[in-house]
Amino acid sequence: MNSKKILSQYIQNFVEVNEEEVDQFTSCFEEVSIKKRQFIVQPNFIAHHMYYVVKGAFRAYVVTEEGNDHTTSFAIDDWWITDYNSFIYQQPASSFVMALEDSIILRVHFEKQKELKETNHKFETIFRIMAERGLAFSQRRITSNLTLPAERRYDQFMSKYAHVAQRLPQYALASFLGMTPEFLSKVKNDKLRKKS
Repeated sequence: MNSKKILSQYIQNFVEVNEEEVDQFTSCFEEVSIKKRQFIVQPNFIAHHMYYVVKGAFRAYVVTEEGNDHTTSFAIDDWWITDYNSFIYQQPASSFVMALEDSIILRVHFEKQKELKETNHKFETIFRIMAERGLAFSQRRITSNLTLPAERRYDQFMSKYAHVAQRLPQYALASFLGMTPEFLSKVKNDKLRKKS
């Protein structure tokens, strides 16, 4: 698997780049193999990298003072993940990012990303589009969690991300949707009963 080739195909979805620009962009990324349950971001440490998932699955989550955890985001193949607040402001992270599967990622350091954006407006455009898409997704999720009943939130997620749900532990999906694993089981069982 040529991970940098996969990344070069990804960026060409957003901008037209020549071979030299592809090389310049991908040369700033380092490939890393991550084991299942390994952390790539932890609270109180600065997230110096942004991660592009070549192959694998990750979960970002926060832990309350009572010890409950809440999933804030996921990333599978061809998605990005980090603690964005920590990465953008270079201040200590508040979340964990953990591998749900053995994974291969490409990471770019904060300074390297900054260099890329300063060097070529096309690179800045790539990161801007990614940021805009991430912001739009977050807004949809907040709106859904505030306005829809649990069953509708589940339906909405499954209609767009059924392929993602198959790769997630039930507790993580339940936490992302703002419900208990038991309630998620009930919702799924009700759906199965209605189909049969």
